[in-house]
Amino acid sequence: MNAKLTYRVAGLGAAAALALTGCANDSSKTSNSSESGGASGVNLPAVQTVDTPKSPVMPKGDGKAKCSNVTIGYVGAVTGDNAQLGVNIYNGIQTAINEHNQANKDCQVKFEKLDTEGSPDKAPGPVTTMANKSQVVGVVGLPFSGESNATGNIFESKGLVHITPAATLPELTTKGWKTFFRGLGNDSVQGPAAAKLMTEKLKAEKVFVVQDDSPYGVGLGGETTKALGDKQVGSDKVTTKQKDFSATVTKIMNAKPDAVFYAGYYAEASPFAQQLRAKGFKGSFVGPDGVKDNEFIKQAGSASDGAYFTCPCIPGELIKDFNDAYKKTANNAAPGTYSIEGYDAATVLLAGIDAGKTDRKSLLEWVKTYDKDGLSKHYKWDDKGELAKPDVYGYKVEGGKIVPIGKI
Repeated sequence: MNAKLTYRVAGLGAAAALALTGCANDSSKTSNSSESGGASGVNLPAVQTVDTPKSPVMPKGDGKAKCSNVTIGYVGAVTGDNAQLGVNIYNGIQTAINEHNQANKDCQVKFEKLDTEGSPDKAPGPVTTMANKSQVVGVVGLPFSGESNATGNIFESKGLVHITPAATLPELTTKGWKTFFRGLGNDSVQGPAAAKLMTEKLKAEKVFVVQDDSPYGVGLGGETTKALGDKQVGSDKVTTKQKDFSATVTKIMNAKPDAVFYAGYYAEASPFAQQLRAKGFKGSFVGPDGVKDNEFIKQAGSASDGAYFTCPCIPGELIKDFNDAYKKTANNAAPGTYSIEGYDAATVLLAGIDAGKTDRKSLLEWVKTYDKDGLSKHYKWDDKGELAKPDVYGYKVEGGKIVPIGKI
């Protein structure tokens, strides 16, 4: 087990303290469902600290690195309906590269990004362009499972190592790709965590599952359904780009669940949550990492109040040094979902470059045998590209902000 060091949030005032007064109901109590699917009254408290490895590898290294004409790439969403998730990652990578280059005057690593819009149909073009750039020795991305699934063969054919900080579809590591590495837990970890959050933490006796038609939504919806067992009282399927959820909302209201889990992204979760609340649903609305973004709050408005999320991502905003450095990069925006995972993934590649692994073959071997602490977790991959012991964290919307509630 790794030694841990606890970091504290700076500047949390009395308002945050008031937010911690809620507590879970006694486990002997059952939910108090109403005709609209009543909540049990559970209010899980926010946390103000997070455990991180004691001596993580940092981007700056020892400051003595030497290299020339080396580039790290990012391929993923910069625009599109769910672009903010990609922007969070991109800014995390940029923060790491900035810190590295400031400390290593003789090794100025370049950074190049290409936009996929998060689309499986559009991703192969940018990935091919990036893979054909000989100076690019490693890539952080792609954020989404669908686009990752559509492009893994391209990376493989070029021997280009890539670390995804966000794509969670379990099947991505069953393709035989030797260049693909996942910097977080997959949906076979997140699905059971979501079920645990709803049934054990939020005390839901009846859960309704809604999934979109993306590979991510289908996979996560299936894993959550398996974990829920007889606590699931209904399910429905929707599509990406859908805006009218009236039919699904009707099914939910008839089923009278205590909680609704939406397996998909915030672009659709936002109007869905609005329509669900407008019909009087008073139970818990729970989304996964694809919904956990400030854009969900902006787009859903008051319907986002009290929403909960699961995410195999650490709350980077609770790590002061990282939070401060990220804000300088991101025009004072706080770290978001997968910001610190992007930062850590870039650090793995930068550490390899600093060790003289400045071509694709040697950097790929570096990642395969990597066994070190990052700022968010320990990074060591099995022969399929999966991490050993990933954690899943819970979050909620409180006071118009997303706040962490700790490990699930």
